[in-house]
This record gives sequence, structure tokens and C-alpha cells, in this order.
Amino acid sequence: MNTANLQLDGLVMAVAELTNMAVDKGLFTHQEVTVALTRAEDGVQIAEPSNLSDANQAAKLFPIRVLHLANQAAQRKERFTFTDYAELVGKLT
Repeated sequence: MNTANLQLDGLVMAVAELTNMAVDKGLFTHQEVTVALTRAEDGVQIAEPSNLSDANQAAKLFPIRVLHLANQAAQRKERFTFTDYAELVGKLT
């Protein structure tokens, strides 16, 4: 596997855990996380819509979409692996 993919795996899962910790401490809610991730996704889609291929656009959106799924899972008190989330992103897009 490409080293960059492994780094992305670790980083995204770390951000997901930090987000869950912040929610557990009452710093913000899962709904607020959803709003922030939606804004991030919208920003990526608006930033360079014509300059990127569909594959590159999907690559930029991938970590945001994984974090969306991790946030949704955390609301249900579930946890999955990065691979599980990646497969779900692939099925949903």
C-alpha cells in the first residue's frame, strides 16, 4: 500500500477520535460536526470545480466523507475501521 494512504488512514482516524472526544466533553455536538464537515465538503466542491478531474475531486472529498461516516457512527455509539469507512464511501459515491 502507498505510504501516503497509510498516513491518510492514521490522520483521518485520529481526527475522528479527537472529534468524538470533543463531543463527549461537550465542546460541540455531533450535529455541529456535521455542519462543519458539510461546509468543508461544499468548500472543496466550490473551490476548483472545473480544474480537477472527477477522480481528483473525489480524492479531495474522501477524508471529509470518511469523517462524516465516523461522526454518524459515533452518534450511534458504533466504531468501524478505516477500511470499513472507505468501503462505505465507495458505495455511497
